[in-house]
Amino acid sequence: MNFSILIMILAIQCLIVACVSREFDFYYFVQQWPASYCDTKRSCCYPKTGKPAEDFSIHGLWPNYKDGSYPANCDSDDLFNDSEITDLESRLEKEWPSLACPSSDGMRFWGHEWDKHGTCSQSYLDQHSYFKAALDLKNKANLLQALDKAGIKPADGKYYSLESIKDAIKEATGYTPYIECNVDATRKYHQLYQVYMCVEASGSEFINCPVLPHGRSCTSQIEFPSFSHIKPSHQEL
Repeated sequence: MNFSILIMILAIQCLIVACVSREFDFYYFVQQWPASYCDTKRSCCYPKTGKPAEDFSIHGLWPNYKDGSYPANCDSDDLFNDSEITDLESRLEKEWPSLACPSSDGMRFWGHEWDKHGTCSQSYLDQHSYFKAALDLKNKANLLQALDKAGIKPADGKYYSLESIKDAIKEATGYTPYIECNVDATRKYHQLYQVYMCVEASGSEFINCPVLPHGRSCTSQIEFPSFSHIKPSHQEL
């Protein structure tokens, strides 16, 4: 009887491990337009390093399944350790800043992204490789340059067609992005909030998206707000 119980327990443990370690299919690599994060009712706080540049910043690199679901918090034994990314911190402060309040150095934000999403990528990327992959993907996409080449000047106060933005990014990267919008603090105007691109499981190459995310849709004409018209909640707390 005891042997049978032991076998049952081992079988259950194997099933649990199989479920937890199920291989993901691809990543969503998500970049946001920082001023759109700030230009809402919740406002924002600039990081301790100061006001970010008028450029896209990284939100995350998120493992996903082709059925639209995603894994999360996959390894409580390998939580964020800032000593693993010491050599990347200056790049992370510039390319992956936190705009949440109170003002911070970004560690809490990066820790959240690793603990929730990065731990699910460990079949391909360790902690250092995960953050470096995201930084390298940002440079590879170079969204600001892609838009500039198409005559789209973010933060110039003008509205641009959603399709022209998507076409410009596709022309530069070879892949069509998914664009998520939000509305400004007045609740009247749609603005570009986030750009999703899909990446194969090793974290180095863009791919066609197997399934689109469930972000908020956009109107046909959208804007890129500028920090010059936005007052953050606090510079430092």
